[in-house]
Amino acid sequence: MPPQLIGADEPSAPPSDVSVRRRWAMLAVGTAAQASSATMVHGPAFLIPVLHTRAGMTLAEAGLVAAAPMAGLMCTLVAWGLVVDRRGERFALLAGISGVVAAGLAAVLVDGVWLVAAALFLAGASSSATNAASGRIVVGWFPPERRGLAMGIRQCAQPLGVGLGALTMAFLADAHGIAAALWVPLVAAAVALVLVALLVIDPPRPPAAERTGAPNPYRADRYLARIHSTSMLLVVPQFVVWTFGLTWLVDELGWAAGFAGIVIAGTQLIGAVGRIGAGHLSDLVRSRTRPMQWIAWGAAGTMLALGAAASGSGPAVVALAVLLLVVASAVTVADNGLAYAAVAERAGAFWSGRALGIQNTGQYVVAAAVPPVAGLVITAWGYGAAFALAAGFGLVAAAAVPVAQEWAPS
Repeated sequence: MPPQLIGADEPSAPPSDVSVRRRWAMLAVGTAAQASSATMVHGPAFLIPVLHTRAGMTLAEAGLVAAAPMAGLMCTLVAWGLVVDRRGERFALLAGISGVVAAGLAAVLVDGVWLVAAALFLAGASSSATNAASGRIVVGWFPPERRGLAMGIRQCAQPLGVGLGALTMAFLADAHGIAAALWVPLVAAAVALVLVALLVIDPPRPPAAERTGAPNPYRADRYLARIHSTSMLLVVPQFVVWTFGLTWLVDELGWAAGFAGIVIAGTQLIGAVGRIGAGHLSDLVRSRTRPMQWIAWGAAGTMLALGAAASGSGPAVVALAVLLLVVASAVTVADNGLAYAAVAERAGAFWSGRALGIQNTGQYVVAAAVPPVAGLVITAWGYGAAFALAAGFGLVAAAAVPVAQEWAPS
């Protein structure tokens, strides 16, 4: 008999009175909600050119405005996780997305760039509700043998949301102004709010009386802490590629910015497919951590090869480097859904919200540190060195994955 994934207070299968179609519809709604939040949080980065050239802001000031929603998100991830644990997924989604809509509307209507930044901060603070709640919906409504695939689909929300912002917000800001561009995440959030209200049901849990007695999963062992650490380490190669891939193509290889942007957008889609594939693989092998370890090794090997190729010269080497950049963009993000599923399954119904909040907070802290540090490395030693050094984080991540602690006794 194969071992079972740890998740002591999770139902072994969703209740029979909820149809398969309804479960997949809730997954789609949760993904849409997360995608709308990603557009709100990451979309303002596409406003930087207009803020710089038309609003008279320095690049640093424009960057602060663009970073406002992410700062708000980082401040409230654990708090919204507590709301999910105490009040349930539906309540958290409705309250959080309502806050995004209200703050987004304020950002559209207020005068003054810094007032817009304040409204975006509040929108980001509200949007983090979708991170914990939509992840718990997957774990709560899907049986263990389908959760990896379902979570991989859910994790496509970020590239989809970023892609929506890239395709619309820069153009609208240039043609019609900042307020017009901000209608994109506002409308996306409003649509997600309606869908949540119509379709989302809280997944089953143990009786509420058991909440106060639910043990703290962080005290049992270091499994969750090691999952968090692994994910934080793998953020480094992911954001080195995400942040500087386009710049490398334009500055070092002399590509046109438009064509380079198309290539980078394509890598986002490939990355989304990679997340789904990794999730499905974890269902097949009945493990979240073993595929995570394989991905960490793959990320290390790909980044090391990319670093070597980016340091070389000649048409064949350059072509290989571009191919490796595409591969690295997919491999370095493939672990996200696995880590989410692993955390939610181990944390249980009354701790998963906070645990997913901690998971996301750690990743965002590292993500915020990567661009300036990698920029210093590139300035001093070049792109090849930065890519190769990022491979080291993949190797450490492979060693940190708690494979031996995943399984309960058979």
